[in-house]
Amino acid sequence: MIELGVNIDHVATLRQARRTYEPDPVWAAVEAHLGGADGITVHLREDRRHIQDEDVRRLRELTHIKLNLEMAATEEMVGIAQRIMPEMAMLVPEGRHEITTEGGLDIVSQEARLQDVVGRLAVAGIMTSVFIDADLSQVEAAARIGARVCEIHTGPYAHAFHARGRDAESPAVLAELDKIRDAGDTVRRLGMRFNAGHALNYFNVQPVAGLSGVRELHIGHAIVSRAVYVGMREAVREMKGLIREGASAR
Repeated sequence: MIELGVNIDHVATLRQARRTYEPDPVWAAVEAHLGGADGITVHLREDRRHIQDEDVRRLRELTHIKLNLEMAATEEMVGIAQRIMPEMAMLVPEGRHEITTEGGLDIVSQEARLQDVVGRLAVAGIMTSVFIDADLSQVEAAARIGARVCEIHTGPYAHAFHARGRDAESPAVLAELDKIRDAGDTVRRLGMRFNAGHALNYFNVQPVAGLSGVRELHIGHAIVSRAVYVGMREAVREMKGLIREGASAR
């Protein structure tokens, strides 16, 4: 059964705009759970622009579905993961000047360092995921460093979908979807779990959900945006329904 991980970073973005105590990301996580989320994702950035250390601690203590901690592969973040013990740690690239994650992690150029990080997380009992572009060389490198999960970056597909007037049959859209499919097939062939995410929304999610073997989709901004109007619980429920409908068409 395909699962949905809900990223609640931008609930914290709203809170940090006023440096206050509301809205509470932990409350958002509970509401997402009640709406059908299978997991909660947060990105504890080095600059702490949205999610804070205390949010992660409270999420670990108070949520009852799996926690996916997005993190840069730094000493500080490895230490935090070892203390917090999320079910999954997802290694992502991180730039101080980017608005959001702009591309996949380049594993090929730093295999030895990332292999050490993955190994240390594994010793602690933490499953490691890597967020990578739909590039077969990166998938193969992920297998070499011991990653158990690859989350394939769906941003290029989502941007093509929007640029082509939400035409799911546009050649440009289909080409990007094929790249995700091929990467996912390679992920599974190499014995890893195939997840996907980034810039997925209520209009473009179903073709990705329909790909063979995809286990989890991680979606944040679109769900938080819709929750402004309909509430977090309903926003998650609607997304979960679309995902399941897309997956049933496989």
